[in-house]
Amino acid sequence: MRFIFLPLLLAAAGADAGAATPLNIVTEHAPPASMQGPDGVTGRETDKVREMMARTATSYKIELFPWKRAYLMAQNQAHTCVYSTSRTPEREKLFKWIGPTDEAEWVLWGRADHEFPLKTLEDARKLRIGTYIGDARDEYLRSRGFNVEPVSNDLANPQKVLLKRIDLWAVGMRTGSPGPSQQEWADKVVPLLVFNRIKVYLACNPSVPDELVDKLNAALAEMRRDGSLARLERKYEH
Repeated sequence: MRFIFLPLLLAAAGADAGAATPLNIVTEHAPPASMQGPDGVTGRETDKVREMMARTATSYKIELFPWKRAYLMAQNQAHTCVYSTSRTPEREKLFKWIGPTDEAEWVLWGRADHEFPLKTLEDARKLRIGTYIGDARDEYLRSRGFNVEPVSNDLANPQKVLLKRIDLWAVGMRTGSPGPSQQEWADKVVPLLVFNRIKVYLACNPSVPDELVDKLNAALAEMRRDGSLARLERKYEH
């Protein structure tokens, strides 16, 4: 009888081992959501992810990479998740989704002294729009036939706006936040039009077990109910 049940025992052990595989969680440097601290990756969205992992006793590690690399890692590598990822129809089937962890607006910024009308996104059809390589805003605008000029460093875009090398900059902003601001271009490059509102998630490779995805979503829902989510957000308010 021992030998009859041995294959079943081995199969069960293999399933347990697979379920216990640590998650490789990746993100980009995007303060205050995610950034490198003295004791590892920290930030508002990072704290939410760490709390979810703690509540579900999930083994994990978090690493920072350029956004495009982090996004492709989650898309192509088993047991890998990336945050904060905009959930769009184009991406829906690429990942398993945990969240939303936050909400954001997509905003077109331009020179404060711009001379073109901009009341709807369609008004930007013939304008040059600066985007960030691998970003959801770049995908969204490109797929709709807009004239996008992606860069590897998003903060190159406001300088390009000031130099009139592009007309607009597509910016992702947390709902209710003032958005990016730097001393050298403050009040010179300003928000002009909100063109989309989205929610952001921890997006996981399809290899991540459904059971774990369900547990993490349940933990996030509990955090929302018991006030932990709001507490973590207040920690980074200035």
